Amino acid sequence: MKIVLIGPQGSGKGTQAKILKERLNIPHISTGDMFRENINNKTELGMKAKAIIESGGLVPDELTTAMVRDRLSNPDCRKGFLLDGYPRNRSQAEALEGFAKIDHALDIEIPDALSIKRLSSRWQCRKCGAIYGITIIPKKKGICDKDGSELYQRDDDKPEAIRKRLEIYHKETKPLIDFYTKKGVLARIDGDQPVENMLKDILGKIS
Repeated sequence: MKIVLIGPQGSGKGTQAKILKERLNIPHISTGDMFRENINNKTELGMKAKAIIESGGLVPDELTTAMVRDRLSNPDCRKGFLLDGYPRNRSQAEALEGFAKIDHALDIEIPDALSIKRLSSRWQCRKCGAIYGITIIPKKKGICDKDGSELYQRDDDKPEAIRKRLEIYHKETKPLIDFYTKKGVLARIDGDQPVENMLKDILGKIS
């Protein structure tokens, strides 16, 4: 089963991807992880991406697509995969169709206000990287439960930065949703519900 996960940051798609990976026994492919892996392994694609990122540029669609194509050619993807973070726009979706036919595109929807609330409540440990938020609250305010280090809020988790990201997300995603709607594979999922309920909703749509 070949699945694309669509949804703004804070929608819970990462959590669902981890559960679905185990439930469906298919790999969860996050483009963020894929970039880090290629850069750490110093692959040709990774080195190209690193040079662009370090110069302050945006990695072009062609390079991201090449990385995805390379990853999907691995034997563990034969039975299917969960794609998270790709495609981000219609041109990427059209490129993906050239080498992988998608069975389900799951659009996890939440109001912008909820996305801002969830993300702006997120604090991270400076030392171990542990994340705290609405559902995981530290025992002592501003201090990590694991190692007692200070918690801080990343600049991109501040409300104004989140609003800007959401504007870009909606602008890029609407044509993507239209694309998968016309293909007859789009399923809308309510992201404003408990994890278990959302999972039940997803499994009902893909079965």
